[in-house]
Amino acid sequence: MKKRSMAALTVLLVVVPLVAAAPGPRAVAAGSRTGDAARSAESALVKGVNLDTVTIPELQARMNRGSLSSLRLTLAYLRRIKAVDPRINAVLRTSPTALRQAAASDLRHRLGRARGPLDGIPVLLKDNVNTRDMPTTAGSLALAGSPPDTDADLVGKLRAAGAVILGKANLSEWANFRAARPTSGWSAVGGQTNNPYVLDRNPCGSSSGSAAALAASLAQVAIGTETDGSIVCPAGMNGVVGLKPSLGVVSQSGVVPISAEQDTAGPMARNVVDTALTLSVLSGGDTVRADDAPSLTDAVGRPGTLRGKRIGLWRLPSLGAEVDALMTRTAERLTAAGAEVVEVSLPYQERLAELEFPALLSEFHRDIDAYLATRGGPRDLAELIEFNRSHPREQSCFAGQELFEQALAAPPTTDPEYRAMRAELTDLSRRSIDEVMAEHDLDAIASPANPPAWTTDCARGDNDVIPSSTPAAVAGYPSLSLPAGFVGELPVGLLLMAGDRQDVELLSLGAAVEHRLDAWRAPRYLPSAPSGTSR
Repeated sequence: MKKRSMAALTVLLVVVPLVAAAPGPRAVAAGSRTGDAARSAESALVKGVNLDTVTIPELQARMNRGSLSSLRLTLAYLRRIKAVDPRINAVLRTSPTALRQAAASDLRHRLGRARGPLDGIPVLLKDNVNTRDMPTTAGSLALAGSPPDTDADLVGKLRAAGAVILGKANLSEWANFRAARPTSGWSAVGGQTNNPYVLDRNPCGSSSGSAAALAASLAQVAIGTETDGSIVCPAGMNGVVGLKPSLGVVSQSGVVPISAEQDTAGPMARNVVDTALTLSVLSGGDTVRADDAPSLTDAVGRPGTLRGKRIGLWRLPSLGAEVDALMTRTAERLTAAGAEVVEVSLPYQERLAELEFPALLSEFHRDIDAYLATRGGPRDLAELIEFNRSHPREQSCFAGQELFEQALAAPPTTDPEYRAMRAELTDLSRRSIDEVMAEHDLDAIASPANPPAWTTDCARGDNDVIPSSTPAAVAGYPSLSLPAGFVGELPVGLLLMAGDRQDVELLSLGAAVEHRLDAWRAPRYLPSAPSGTSR
């Protein structure tokens, strides 16, 4: 199939149905709940727009009419960062040129030369994405010197689309690939990011700052990255939407790596339509639609419906009885909307768990050495290990760098044993999804994206055995996390996964699921969970 313009493809095939199915105004407004001091400190309203619930199409309509400017929108987000972020510590820095970028967008809108759906829209970047005008640290003091020489490819696409690069979000240091018992959301550069719903709970890693900032309405959209779970788990645990695209849809050039075989950046937002619009920019001219995808007429003719969709439910009871009960309620609601939900179990998971980590160790050594050679500071993994040993701040939450040390000793990626391991991983992970979808004639497989957030504890580390992200992550297939509901005060996401390059179909289905569940609610910034809340 010929490659098509992603802007046209995604807007027509996905965004038009999504707008029709987008959630309506939510009942809970900012500042309407007790304990919501952070949100009342700086209103989420700007020119009559509720930042919590507004979508990019609504913002663009206002900017085209002249009733809202990008400058005013960007300033509102900068003010919210100043007022709200001290509670959650999600934003490392804001761009000194953000308001100038917004003013340039306003001029384009006035001249009728807007560059597309992201023109004038404030975007936060995870701080492992290269920016030539701001530091890119991966959370580590080792990279905290001069900025990279060039932007990451995806940043170039955002700038060309007119997006306002608002700043950089905190992350789990080195994308949670350093210590055997890390604490998600912590980095030596940024400290600890907190979950906006309950502040002593964890935001999950490693795109923790991106997800927490969105939950607190500190940007319209954000960019995360994932090797296995690092977009979809933070999205679920912070009550937002996150897409891990098919491998290769978004360029990884200029992104601090773990593994070229699994890494991908992806869009995060408070709703599916904004997620889809951001993907349309990030993917540039790449195709994210399978050859046998529905025709344009069919896709637009059935906007936002679940009727006739077949969804496999992979329950994962290991995440707890409360999460399992939420999955039961979710299945009932999807069935009531016309979907057919069948329970499934994904094969080969034990073998995937055995093979993935050793393969990642070899790939990390190869890929981090190549990246460090482009930056000031340690020139390879061996020098990075020595840097951490000599800098006490790198040990202030957890001291370990066992993964670095194991990666240094791992077989090279030229080793036949490694190659056999990665080939088996790719085969089994793809079969685990393809075989189940074919056997049950499924449109997608659904599972819980996360357990209720655990209490953040540097001494203990994470409590995060979450197997749902692994099949799609290892296979390079797309997965989408969106709000499913709550366990007490803590959000739980529904993870949808599908076959290779079915990103568009997955987003379209996700919009219909989002509309039916309508599970989002604003955070209350509670200092701790009420007694009886799990974990």
